[in-house]
Amino acid sequence: MTALREVRQAEDVEWQLRCDLAASFRMQARLGMNEHIGNHHSLMLPGSDTLFLINPRGLLFQEITASKLIVCDLDGNVVRGRGELRKVAFHIHARVHLAHPQAKCVMHAHPPYLTAMSLMENGRMELSHHNDLMLYDRIVYDDEAHGPVHDNSEGDRIARVMAGKTIMVMANHGVTVVGPTVHDAFDELYMAERTCMYQMTARMAGGTLRRQPDALRRRHQGAFGEYYDSRLHLDAWRRILDREEPDYAS
Repeated sequence: MTALREVRQAEDVEWQLRCDLAASFRMQARLGMNEHIGNHHSLMLPGSDTLFLINPRGLLFQEITASKLIVCDLDGNVVRGRGELRKVAFHIHARVHLAHPQAKCVMHAHPPYLTAMSLMENGRMELSHHNDLMLYDRIVYDDEAHGPVHDNSEGDRIARVMAGKTIMVMANHGVTVVGPTVHDAFDELYMAERTCMYQMTARMAGGTLRRQPDALRRRHQGAFGEYYDSRLHLDAWRRILDREEPDYAS
């Protein structure tokens, strides 16, 4: 009975994680962060160093449900679920997970403002908005990325560039955000995109960005939710989805 109880508990934990991840897909679809049927998010399963959840190839973010997520291993094999693992997703996610065990959740998306900044020569976030006091030291800029990720060597290069940072702005491409949980990664991606929107809007208006004092920088490299209400943020969106798109948790 004890073994059966442990199995059921593990299944319950995985289901809740599936629902969190599915919710993040749905909300990013609402916020316009995804690129048609591309973009991908993964989450290492608790108690495993080799298995992760990820969205299968061919689904729009708004189509994803908890049960449609597939389980893959770090060699790229689908071990549970129906669907195909997209090769680009594998080469990014598996290599980042391998190189950075603390990065349990890896989100790769093309949100409009961060992606627009990635297209700019020397595109950078400034220490301008209050949010930047936290974000500024967590961002790395991959200026060497100039093409799609087609092999593990490029995935390994991306993982090396990521190092101890949590946000990677990828030249000519988009952004990858990592965190210890779905809610940490989702909240940080959300805040980074909103803050980039403020800066890009101010620049388009012809304004000069005010820089805040370096002494105010948080210089925090741990979980995003240690400073912000990341869990409460995702829970709030899940309440909206429970009313308006309850199938995400099916």
